[in-house]
Amino acid sequence: MTTTTLKAYPYRYDVVGSLLRPADLKAARAKFAAGEISADDLKVVQRAETKRVVQEQVDLGLKAVTDGEFNRSWWHLDFLWGLTGVGHYDYKQSYKFHGSKTRTDNADLVGKIAFNPDHPFFESFQYLQSLVPEGVVVKQTIPSPTMLFRDNRSDNWSQFYETWDAYLDDLAKAYHETIVHFYDLGCRYLQLDDTTWAFLISKLNETADDPTAHQKYVGLAEDAVRIINQLLAGLPEDLTVTTHICRGNFKSTYLFSGGYDDVADYLGQLHYDGLFLEYDSDRAGSFAPLKKIWNGDTGKRLVLGLITSKFPELEDEAAVKARIDEAAKQVPLANLALSTQCGFASTEEGNQLTEDQQWAKLKLVKRIADSVWG
Repeated sequence: MTTTTLKAYPYRYDVVGSLLRPADLKAARAKFAAGEISADDLKVVQRAETKRVVQEQVDLGLKAVTDGEFNRSWWHLDFLWGLTGVGHYDYKQSYKFHGSKTRTDNADLVGKIAFNPDHPFFESFQYLQSLVPEGVVVKQTIPSPTMLFRDNRSDNWSQFYETWDAYLDDLAKAYHETIVHFYDLGCRYLQLDDTTWAFLISKLNETADDPTAHQKYVGLAEDAVRIINQLLAGLPEDLTVTTHICRGNFKSTYLFSGGYDDVADYLGQLHYDGLFLEYDSDRAGSFAPLKKIWNGDTGKRLVLGLITSKFPELEDEAAVKARIDEAAKQVPLANLALSTQCGFASTEEGNQLTEDQQWAKLKLVKRIADSVWG
């Protein structure tokens, strides 16, 4: 059991990351893809909309703000493509969301993986940092390194490494150095977004009666714990690093279902300062695993995603407060916080609601959190 001091963030009300892309940004991206405008032309639109959306968050009273992920098309792939040793190819198949089909982009290894000092996200962070007023912190989101484990992205690791462990070491090192560079640029709050744990929930449950298949996913979970804790080791004390455990978010659909029970022990071993946990539907299961996930760490905050970002209807405030009270039976209220269950646009297509409805959701998060925690 760890006993540490709570950091300033995650805040009692927090934003997960992505925000709905405005029409002019979507149009500019389409024109850029068609070769009708330059990268610089696209950047002009992207930066103007980033400035606007940052001010919207500040006006709302958020203490941590993001760029809405306006500098990317995918929540994960754009970042992965920016690492040394990662390439871009056509996967030829859509990711298996319930009721919708994605584009077919993917990433794969094209060499040894390493930190890229010229990663385009660094320039985007510096611009975002220039926009925030005093008293507001930039929250930088990037995908977890475990996202390279999935969807055939590491299939050819043996072309570049003698052992899987050597590959994991390089991946952890690349991420550690990337995060340190963000820190050197002024970042003090960074989040690793991760759908791998929801994937493992599904697979560990499916293979419960097949020891051989089950062990494969146990090994994957153990590798995930190892690489995450390895990259977190030795980071500056005044840097907060959290994770968002996601079940998939594309056009208001999802990828995975299942409670946290099968992965709670693993999540409890992760050395994050906070975990954003989806709890907006019955697919998330009960609050019972929260105690294991928290693991008695007084310095860790669990952010309950009780407000859905998938649909426009506003949740009943009393019902949300009752659920917070229920969760507080597993984890002290001081170690809990509130957010939407996910961002609003994990890909540029976005969920099925309007910008006004998006802001109404975030206002609801803040209103409830202010009432509960004061």
